[in-house]
Amino acid sequence: MGTVNAAIARAKRIVVKIGSSLIVGEDGTPRAAWLQSLAADIARWQGRGCEVLLVSSGAVALGRGRLGLSNPLRLEQKQAAAAIGQPLLMGALGDAFAGHDLSIAQALLSLDDTERRRRWLNARATLETLLDVGILPVVNENDTVATDEIRYGDNDRLAARVAQMLSADLLVLLSDIDGLYTSDPRRDPSAEHLPLISAFTPTIEAMAGGANAEDGVGSGGMVTKLAAAKIAHGAGCATLIACGTQTAPLEALESGGRATLVQPSMSPETARLSWLKGHLRPEGEIIIDAGAGRALQEGASLLPVGVVDVSGQFDRGSAIAIKSAGGAVLAKGITAYSAADIRRIAGHRSEDIPSILGVARRAAIVHRNDLVIDR
Repeated sequence: MGTVNAAIARAKRIVVKIGSSLIVGEDGTPRAAWLQSLAADIARWQGRGCEVLLVSSGAVALGRGRLGLSNPLRLEQKQAAAAIGQPLLMGALGDAFAGHDLSIAQALLSLDDTERRRRWLNARATLETLLDVGILPVVNENDTVATDEIRYGDNDRLAARVAQMLSADLLVLLSDIDGLYTSDPRRDPSAEHLPLISAFTPTIEAMAGGANAEDGVGSGGMVTKLAAAKIAHGAGCATLIACGTQTAPLEALESGGRATLVQPSMSPETARLSWLKGHLRPEGEIIIDAGAGRALQEGASLLPVGVVDVSGQFDRGSAIAIKSAGGAVLAKGITAYSAADIRRIAGHRSEDIPSILGVARRAAIVHRNDLVIDR
């Protein structure tokens, strides 16, 4: 089994990003046959137990045609085009996936949603819930409200942030080029394809060149794809940069299609724990009983029933220290509750939370995925 197939085979959670040039035809309408083939690919991956999340461009390109606009677009024109194009995009995707009995859900994210901890937690919880019930999340940047100062501007990096957010094993970036070359192959016939990257060196980054502006459709090029791969690499997620122009692009990739694999040096779990250990500066403390301490050591989440006391004032999404009654630091983590709410639910069972707070909330104060044990 080749390195590409091995990376796909071992992935349990995959983020697939598709570019505008793949979705929108020269006439400005969706490429229905291609979308149906992609849906068949994703359905096949789901059928073998993979969780798949789709990051899709195309809203602005579809809406631009309806508005009769041509590039370059002013910001307000992009936003108007996105407002028109989003339902067109979701309609086309919905039609494609309906044939495989797959339901899709739209998630519009902004830069703040992936950079601000509280909103990051909310976005992750929503996407995790959709995956848990077998729905395919379709993510796009919220172009209708994002300004140039607070937007990604390309969905490659957004896809990488989503992969990081969900601890994905594999990020697949599909566009109109089959990977990274030593120079731009459209201008340099001697350019050599790079099938595998295991480290980011200045030489590698210099090979990305400039964005592909020739098509006049997408907003990203090899620079953004390499930047996305770098984000994913730091999160322990492998990246495949591949051409998606052919029918059934994921099947073609598994059948030996050319691609560049960016291989991380650690797993998503190891990367997450490393990030937590290196970045958490506690804003408060939670004191727990001995039973809760043992449960944490065994890999459980922190539930309210084991909380004895709370120290400090902090909001949900804050970094906190978890201590024993004797004052020893047992763990650090990201809390899903504010200090005030924890004081109200401390010592109670998770099923009592709705009646105490008046609203249904998460069962865990700190989920095991947001927790690092102090050893």
